Amino acid sequence: MNVSVISHPIVAHSMHHLRSQSTQTAQFRQYCHLVTTPVILAATEALPLHETSVQTPLELTPSKTIAKMPIWVPILRAGLGMLRVAQDLFPESKVGHIGLERDELTAEARTYYQKLPNMNDNPVVVLDPMLATGGSAIHALDYIKERSTPSSITLACIVAAPEGIQAINQNHPDVRIVTAEVDRELNDVKYILPGLGDFGDRYFHA
Repeated sequence: MNVSVISHPIVAHSMHHLRSQSTQTAQFRQYCHLVTTPVILAATEALPLHETSVQTPLELTPSKTIAKMPIWVPILRAGLGMLRVAQDLFPESKVGHIGLERDELTAEARTYYQKLPNMNDNPVVVLDPMLATGGSAIHALDYIKERSTPSSITLACIVAAPEGIQAINQNHPDVRIVTAEVDRELNDVKYILPGLGDFGDRYFHA
C-alpha cells in the first residue's frame, strides 16, 4: 500500500495527548501542530529543487530553492487544523479549500464549498486529519483531478483507519498517504478506533 507512517518520539508523545479525553482545546491544538510538522515535512520530502546560487556576506555559492511550491487543500473544517503548520513551513504556498460534511446516517460526504487555485503541474497536498472510510478524501481527490493536472498528490493525515487507506489505494493508487498513526478499525458508525474523537469539535471547541 502507498502509505508512509511517521515514526518519531515527538509524534508518539503528542499522539498520547491528542487521544486523551482530558486534553483541553488549547493543548489539543498545540499537540496537533506538533504532530503535523513531521507529517508535512514527510509529505513534501520529494519536492523538486532548482539549482541556483546565492551571494553570502563572503562569496557567491551554489544553492537550491524549491522549484514549485506545494498547494495545500484542507478538507474543511478539520483540515484547517493542519493548514497553519503547512503555511508556516511554506509561507509562499497557495491554498485551496474543499468543504465537506458527513451525513451521520449514511456516513457519505456532502459538498458545501469548493474553491481551488490553478494547480496544473504543481504538487498538491490534501490535508485531512482523520482518514476514516476515505469517502471525503476520495470526493476531494476526484474533484481535484477533474479540474487540474497536479504533478503529484499526497494525502496528509494524523490518524488513518485501514479501511480508509484501502479505499484510497483502490480509487486513487497514485496518491501517497502520509500519516502519524494507523489505527485498528472503524466502529459500526464509522468512527476510528481507538481514534481521538471528533477532531473538528476538539480543535475548534465546538
